[in-house]
Amino acid sequence: MSLNSTDFGLTTLQVNSGFSKILAEKFEAKIARFERVGMGLFSVANCFVSFGRVTGRSGLTEHSITEMEAAFSDEFPLSEEIVVISDLSAHHEFAQHRFVSGVPSIRFFVSFPVYGQDGKLVACLRLLDYKPHIFDDEQRLLLADLAVLVERELALSAVCQNQVELMKQNRRLKRDTLVDPLLGTWNKPAIVRSLRLEMERCAKAGKPMSLLFLLADQITELRAKHGTVLADQILVRMVSRIRSCIRPFDALGRFDNDQFLIVLPGASHLVAMAVAERIRLTIKMHSEWIENAGISLTVCIGLASTDVHRDEDPEILISLAEKALLSAKRAGNNTVVQAMPGQPDMMI
Repeated sequence: MSLNSTDFGLTTLQVNSGFSKILAEKFEAKIARFERVGMGLFSVANCFVSFGRVTGRSGLTEHSITEMEAAFSDEFPLSEEIVVISDLSAHHEFAQHRFVSGVPSIRFFVSFPVYGQDGKLVACLRLLDYKPHIFDDEQRLLLADLAVLVERELALSAVCQNQVELMKQNRRLKRDTLVDPLLGTWNKPAIVRSLRLEMERCAKAGKPMSLLFLLADQITELRAKHGTVLADQILVRMVSRIRSCIRPFDALGRFDNDQFLIVLPGASHLVAMAVAERIRLTIKMHSEWIENAGISLTVCIGLASTDVHRDEDPEILISLAEKALLSAKRAGNNTVVQAMPGQPDMMI
């Protein structure tokens, strides 16, 4: 089946450049931006947006200053309580802490809660520095504003992720409407659209394009004698064998019941004849076993090419290939006929 999904408008929803940038940017990069803003806004050595653990995030060794700061931050569990310690060296609980009394000599620490869309605590903003700070009401308000910006970024990321999932689901649903559910080939509207698109592309590129109209000879009788389920199983295997004979970018579609269209972009009538013969021989070589009896299946194929029938529209090309198929049926099963201009037996 091998049409690109872009041919049917199934690409990810086209969005403006701003939304594209949001989708493309990694979550870690967004968080790092807020941390840089926090460092500059409050003139501190470091700022973390902690979701419970920040050690290991920097990729540095545990003996690096950044990792020591992260380890100190991680000793504080996420909490809705606003924690402000202006001077850790004067604090009864932290004065003797190894990262306070020793390297890197942390003196100042603040923790501020960050909430998710559901109002639940999801993270904390952490400020650290190596000198004491007086954290007044104005700075508390600034930190609250920064926390709100982080919350909005988290909400926007969630919305974007939901949007991406919706676009994926929409793409799958659109694709499902174009695919034959049993065989996995394009259905009739899709294969006809494929033909139109490829004819336009090949015409612009100055290349030929060919169309094969294929009919499974014995399927109707097998369906009448052995039932639909068995006939469908045989069709599934037959389609798999047809796919093995065409290129990945050729398009295969179910046109009607046991009839198939195969679009061969860039293929001349000679190449198309070779492909049709390869399909015919492949199908004939693989017998089907039904009730312990081997049955040789065959196909009839009619083909039409734009290098023979120039300037024809898709409907006429389909009609020419169909007439060639009817001529092949009249000649007997297991036959390939090519539509040629003025050929008498092309008339129905």
